[in-house]
Amino acid sequence: MTQEKTPSVLFVCSKNGGKSQLAAGLMRDIAGDAIAVYSAGTKPAASLNPQAVESLTELGIDVTGEYPKPVTDEVLDAVDTVIVLGTEARLEPVEGKRFEVWETDEPSERGIEGMERMRLVRDDIKARVRTLYTELIGN
Repeated sequence: MTQEKTPSVLFVCSKNGGKSQLAAGLMRDIAGDAIAVYSAGTKPAASLNPQAVESLTELGIDVTGEYPKPVTDEVLDAVDTVIVLGTEARLEPVEGKRFEVWETDEPSERGIEGMERMRLVRDDIKARVRTLYTELIGN
């Protein structure tokens, strides 16, 4: 009997304080242990975006202990899927890995700010994460 490899995904944004943390928290909530989830930033911030944390807390998702991390060769080697969120982060596709760029909703371009903005961003990412989960699990 062969044991199937657990699918793995790395979510990347520029600061690893908002969008990639939202995606990682949402995927962990949906997938449990079925998918190995990582997040990182191309230019990590000093801390998580408090509104991103609050928007996850509203859904009962706790990201205590998470912090912005850089993209490393080790994490790129460990995953089979790389998702870049937004247009600020720049990362070259890695050969042999599924690689996607999600141009996420940016409500601030429509004058929407604060928690209202963050909830819209979160909900856009949540819909994409659900689709990705289904694709990775094959259900």
